[in-house]
Amino acid sequence: MSTEITKSEPSIFSTIEAFENGQRIAKSLSASDLVPAAYKGNVANTMVALEMATRIGISPFMVMQNLDIIKGKPSWSSTFIIAALNSCGRFEPLRFKWEGEPKTNDYGCRAVTSDKKTGDTIQGPLVNWKMVKAEGWLSKSGSKWQTMPELMFQYRAAAFFGRLHAPDILKGMHSVEEVQDMTSGQDSDLQLEQLKSLYHEASTRMNEDDKLHVEHIINNKEKASYQKAVRTLKTLLDE
Repeated sequence: MSTEITKSEPSIFSTIEAFENGQRIAKSLSASDLVPAAYKGNVANTMVALEMATRIGISPFMVMQNLDIIKGKPSWSSTFIIAALNSCGRFEPLRFKWEGEPKTNDYGCRAVTSDKKTGDTIQGPLVNWKMVKAEGWLSKSGSKWQTMPELMFQYRAAAFFGRLHAPDILKGMHSVEEVQDMTSGQDSDLQLEQLKSLYHEASTRMNEDDKLHVEHIINNKEKASYQKAVRTLKTLLDE
């Protein structure tokens, strides 16, 4: 199935008639056993997917296979982003240029291609370990940056390239991995506030070494240690 980007049709939200027709289509699609779980029986989510398909000019089923709803935020799969950029007709296929010395903070990659009309080289922003660590992507619990960093570098570089050089294709949306990292960051902020509150309550029951340990986690924002520290303090308060 082609992912070539074509001229979009009018929005399903442009008129009452278009909206009602969109609802009927969405209801039918959401009843199918072939659609992903986020859309099965969910007319609202299916309406979002149908609108995106209309705007971009591709199959609604393809959008539903590649558009995830994560905590209310629609986001493209990274494989779809790469496929859409490669098939839009503007660029040669994306390539990934690695820079810096391996195992250093400067090591990372950027998406590179050339314009099909002019032949000019086009490149996206560099994504390196310095950025990954500063944004907190590496330290979050269950981070894929810990287990498959090479793939994550390329996915993130492609998403950055797309939003910079082809924003009309991505419609300003982030990749699944980006949204997961961003929502995880919000979760980490909530965990930190919870940890501070529990520490304030439990500090009088703690010995000096344990207090220094928790204070170190809080002051240095060691996100990977938040969950364990919260569990420890809750256990102490329950005793």
